[in-house]
Amino acid sequence: MDNNTTSFGFKATPLIALALCFAAFATVPFWAEKGLVFLAGILMLQIVFALSFNLIFGLTGLVSFGQAAFFAAGAYASAWLSSYAPDLPFVLTLAFGGLVGALLSVLIGMVALHRASGIYFAILTLALGQLIYTLIGKSTALGREDGLIGITRPNLNFGLFEIDLSRGDDYYYLIFVASAGMIVSLWWVWHGTLGRTLSAIRQEPERIRFLGVNVRRYREYAFVISGTVTALAGALLAPWSQIITPMIAHWSYSALPILFCLLGGSTRFWGPAVGAIVFAGLEHSTRNMFGMAELIVGGALLFVVLAMPGGILGTIALLRQKILSPAEGRPSDE
Repeated sequence: MDNNTTSFGFKATPLIALALCFAAFATVPFWAEKGLVFLAGILMLQIVFALSFNLIFGLTGLVSFGQAAFFAAGAYASAWLSSYAPDLPFVLTLAFGGLVGALLSVLIGMVALHRASGIYFAILTLALGQLIYTLIGKSTALGREDGLIGITRPNLNFGLFEIDLSRGDDYYYLIFVASAGMIVSLWWVWHGTLGRTLSAIRQEPERIRFLGVNVRRYREYAFVISGTVTALAGALLAPWSQIITPMIAHWSYSALPILFCLLGGSTRFWGPAVGAIVFAGLEHSTRNMFGMAELIVGGALLFVVLAMPGGILGTIALLRQKILSPAEGRPSDE
């Protein structure tokens, strides 16, 4: 057995890095100011957003420019229901947001995946996503261009006791636990039978179709799972930010997970998470450089994308392989 491998078959180094990352997020309220705690909560939800998007980008090879529509659907649906039925358990409002996202992803997936593929699929999802953005901005019930404001953080009623999520950092830890649960679920899908089938479809779609696999149906499965998890992340965002606007449905918000995937590496499960963390670090470290922040962040991202085609994790894996593996073609000492 490799010295760098645990008894469960996991590489020790990535496992340690993952544990440290989870520990860092779990301890943020103990050492960071309130503003940084808020950003850490947003970052966790963006990581879930990016990982769920990578189910269709990294596994199936499809590019969707309409993922923000599902994020906004979950946020608006849960916020609207909680305002009109404040006595409903918070779990039901979250489930409602996820359900709306699931239904929307089914409808868009049926249209987009049935009618187009490749660049045409990307353009069609962009058009449908912008349609959702326009409908939200014109809807009086959803606050039109001003959005929904004053969204309250709820109570969790467990019968014998309640947890007031508006106090202290309770809601942050709810985001932490919920995000961890969704990430584990996505990891299971990525490494399970569905993930392996989708990966095979991306590499050899015609051969897989010849073997009797319904390629479009499997792509729809990935699209619906991605949309549902994205909507759940959006539903968690609404009480955390306490205000949502139509901009979270704009195509520019859909570009974020694409950027995270390219930055971290779309062929590896944790690539989008690494990309989201690096991007957030760049933004936060240059926040006071007025007039230069966008240039520095853009230049750094452009360098990574051009110099590291496999993303950060892909480049690290390539360097590690070159260092640890014996050099090919090295002359023999004999």
